[in-house]
Amino acid sequence: MRAIQPVGENSPPDWRTSLGQILIAIDTDSGLTGYGVGGGGLSGIHVVRTVLRDLLLGQNPEHISRLWDEMYQSTLAFGRKGIAIMAISGVDLALWDLKGKAERLPVVSLLGGQPGQRIPTYRTVWKTEDLESIEPHAGYKLHLGKVAAPDQQDQMIRAIETARSLIGPDPLLMVDAWMKWNLESTVTISKAIVPFQVDWIEEPLSPDDLAGYAQLKELSAVPIAGGEHEFTAAAFSQLIDQKLHTVLQPDVCWCGGLTELIKIYKMANRAGLRVCPHRGAEIWALHAIAALDPQPLAETGRPWMTWVTGQPEIDSGLISVSDRPGWGLRFDEQSLNLIY
Repeated sequence: MRAIQPVGENSPPDWRTSLGQILIAIDTDSGLTGYGVGGGGLSGIHVVRTVLRDLLLGQNPEHISRLWDEMYQSTLAFGRKGIAIMAISGVDLALWDLKGKAERLPVVSLLGGQPGQRIPTYRTVWKTEDLESIEPHAGYKLHLGKVAAPDQQDQMIRAIETARSLIGPDPLLMVDAWMKWNLESTVTISKAIVPFQVDWIEEPLSPDDLAGYAQLKELSAVPIAGGEHEFTAAAFSQLIDQKLHTVLQPDVCWCGGLTELIKIYKMANRAGLRVCPHRGAEIWALHAIAALDPQPLAETGRPWMTWVTGQPEIDSGLISVSDRPGWGLRFDEQSLNLIY
């Protein structure tokens, strides 16, 4: 098993690069290689090389659920959330790739779905000006992380109004607060933006503020989304049992991999809640959306992940997975430029 961090073009000069996405490769004695993407940068690589690699050596890769449990237990003292789970996510995704390749089926088929389904997408933008000349999508999410202080409420409301005027009345419109609002400002803004038909406000509070979200679900005039920065199905069970979010947004490369995303989908479906995975148009979540989601919608991917080649293209706001085995990707490891 190998873990590396390739260089992405125009990767942001912050934690999204220094602790960014890593490529996991698992070789088997049958000659197959499975690939997955996790997170944590050099720290995630260290977890793979010093703990997870030896744990999986000589194991049967078909026993994905049991291997996930063993990886989780082996990192329990220092893991449970964050970088350790990000590393496990990449390994888990590589195991699913192996399973698909061994059975000569795409992952979507392993999950009971069919390749080729055309899934609507939504685009995340960081400023309203980007909406003036953007390609068509089913919806757009305005990221307000750069102007999100509670005392900037009027500025944020005007930005949301402008966004709606630019995209017109029909496309979906979402707002991402990136954990920078508070309870009072979220309630105030939610009431002010009702005329602009906002489908959800994403992560207005810290992921740890469950008490705040419990109040917000009763007070907000707009549905609340979250979970991008949460880890494992066990943690999502609290969000689901208390229905703290109307829309759950696990990132499959961070939350524990496909094994955990499947559990989250099952729990959410039983509770009548929606799942809309973070960066769902990236191939790792797209197969699950195609197979498991009654309301499929895929967020556009990280534009700097240019080293992941062969992902399906968005065409007129729609995307689909192919019938190629596993994730349907190929990697030329020798040609990748590495950060670490």
